[in-house]
Amino acid sequence: MLIVHHLNNSRSQRILWLLEELGLPYEIKAYSRDAVTNLAPPELKTVHPLGKSPVLEDDGKIVIESGAITDYIIRRHGGGRLAPAPGSDAHETYLEWLHFAEGSAMTPFLLALYTGRLGEAAAPLQPRIQEQIGAHVAYFSSQLGSNDWLVENTLSGADIMMSFIAEIATAQGLGTHFPNVAAYVRRLQARPAWQAAAAKTEPYNFTQK
Repeated sequence: MLIVHHLNNSRSQRILWLLEELGLPYEIKAYSRDAVTNLAPPELKTVHPLGKSPVLEDDGKIVIESGAITDYIIRRHGGGRLAPAPGSDAHETYLEWLHFAEGSAMTPFLLALYTGRLGEAAAPLQPRIQEQIGAHVAYFSSQLGSNDWLVENTLSGADIMMSFIAEIATAQGLGTHFPNVAAYVRRLQARPAWQAAAAKTEPYNFTQK
């Protein structure tokens, strides 16, 4: 049985969506953020020393990092679904998005979150941070274009990984500037598998109304 150590309102939501898309049985071990600090609880450190979520357990094996977990689940349990054929050009593009989501796109959002707690002390950094958020979302928007999905216009792990970026960008109002990103969020959140995952973890603050 696959076990997902899941933190509320976090990037681990997309791992649950992935498992629902694949129709795999899994168990959720749920953790709640501190009401004051919004940080993960110390109990997560008993699962992995960094105390972060998501963490996947598979028959005693521990896998961390959303991109690695997505790749692992699709390779080990996907049965050829949700990824282009290895060795194809599409697969290389797919791998780029798996890494882009956390390696590039999420960084300026995190910087905005952390520096936002500094008030005026962080003011000199904000223009650059906001420029980088806009640049990364603009790149995503340009690559998506009029397609429904990122790689070969077919739902894949690339969309699973980029879903949180699209959700947080839309929640912060960027959907007005990038309507195809807002439509992408509506499309993915309309999927029965996404809704099934959300129903198990409500409320999820990045649900688009």
